[in-house]
Amino acid sequence: METVDLRGVTCPTNFVKAKLALEDIEVGETVEFLLDDGEPVKNVPRSLKADGHKLLGLKETDGYYVLTLEKGE
Repeated sequence: METVDLRGVTCPTNFVKAKLALEDIEVGETVEFLLDDGEPVKNVPRSLKADGHKLLGLKETDGYYVLTLEKGE
């Protein structure tokens, strides 16, 4: 599983980087995004879900969040 570290990246740049990372993986593959608390953890999952991706999990770990996502169509 690929992990994309978006900690320290501000909105909306983190969403743009997440979308670019998803271009490199196949539909149905799983990827993890590391996100900061606050705006990023609120906005990025919602935006990716709106783009048709499946959210598999979101957990807090050591002051940041791990978003697990399955790439949609």
